[in-house]
Amino acid sequence: MNRRRALQLMGTMVMGLLVQAHAAAAREGMAMLQTKKIVVIGAGLSGLAAARELQAQGHEVVVVEARDRIGGRIWTSTKWADMPLDLGATWIHGVEDNPITELAQTLQAERLTTSYNRNATFDMTGEALSSVDENYLEELREQVMEELRKAQQRNADASIRDVIDALAARIEASPKALRFINFILSGDIEQEYSGSADDLSAYWYDSAKEFDGDDELFVNGFHVITEYLARDLHIELGQVVREIQWGEAPVRVVTDNAEFLADQVLVTLPLGVLQAGSVRFTPELPPAKQEAIDGLGMGVLNKCYLRFSQAFWPTDMDWLEYIPANHGEWTEWVSYMRAANMPILLGFNAADRGCEIEAWSDEQIVANAMQTLRTMFGADVPDPVDYQITRWASDPFARGSYSFNPVDSEPAMRAELAKPLDGRLFFAGEASEKDYFSTAHGAYLSGLRAAREILA
Repeated sequence: MNRRRALQLMGTMVMGLLVQAHAAAAREGMAMLQTKKIVVIGAGLSGLAAARELQAQGHEVVVVEARDRIGGRIWTSTKWADMPLDLGATWIHGVEDNPITELAQTLQAERLTTSYNRNATFDMTGEALSSVDENYLEELREQVMEELRKAQQRNADASIRDVIDALAARIEASPKALRFINFILSGDIEQEYSGSADDLSAYWYDSAKEFDGDDELFVNGFHVITEYLARDLHIELGQVVREIQWGEAPVRVVTDNAEFLADQVLVTLPLGVLQAGSVRFTPELPPAKQEAIDGLGMGVLNKCYLRFSQAFWPTDMDWLEYIPANHGEWTEWVSYMRAANMPILLGFNAADRGCEIEAWSDEQIVANAMQTLRTMFGADVPDPVDYQITRWASDPFARGSYSFNPVDSEPAMRAELAKPLDGRLFFAGEASEKDYFSTAHGAYLSGLRAAREILA
């Protein structure tokens, strides 16, 4: 048994014992259940899921949210009335047994399916890859993934970049091979996990579990889920939390313009906000929890939606991939033509590249995107009629898109982040979910887990 597998197994055993202990405590305490005042910080998916469950059990719950909207990193734009678009979480990733699928079915929410198998790849010249180059790309992909699998058998961690640079040196990669390898790192890894290849742990980057099945997006946007969960909840918008005084009862949550008292408080702040230190904890968080916060990574995946008068790209494809001269530049595009019959392209920028362009103006970002599209599809490609762009790293209430596992992190850090403190302070959010971190369903499951802990 390799070290990574042994650590995963140990973590599973420990979590199993904790679940049993919580269940026993819950059974013993149900008879003495009293109404409690509970404050949930954050009206994102995890906070709403927890608040809904706690209120259903008869507790007095108030959700405080810094923004003037609910949803957090679920944010549906209705700027284009005929096509709501998600600026944050977009897809149900793996619909089989996924709890978000169950919610969608309850709501009878209409969904569209996109497929990674419907894809076309273009080289830096704008030419579609020949069958020879497609085979070459696949050979390199297999070598990259095999090298990462070998890295997971070693005792010492390393960054993905260090592991793959060693591979490139060993095979004496040509400039073309290096471009293809960078495309694999950007498209297959950075776009998926949101962290830079320089930072991602080769050991743990892919340790999250996945659900089987297709990926589906909501016709009316992901906000149909958060709006459903928020029904009948007491939500205070525009409440920017500055301090949580949790050393004694009652717990005090201090915002810019109010103070909330509670028997228990659930913190669902994104990892990036916790890392920024914009919310003060009094007393300070225990060293182990702070080390977990500091030791995990908060990544970036930004979106650029471009709307055109008509499609000029292959309309039978969902994914259009581009192998650029420079690492990470517009490597992934999603077409909305086949699934939604809308002439919209969605371009992604992840990790270092995603952070870099946040400092650009909208016009600069669109012009740069169009330069790539004109390389791929011809100089006569028209300008878009409109666009929508995200900047998640610059958002003070997100500080990134979702979490990742950097070099020298371990899954135990997520369990430590999730651990309650003194029966008064609880934690949820995708970063606290060991098995399904970085996903919307992970955020939802973390909220249900925290609700169970509070009830116990």
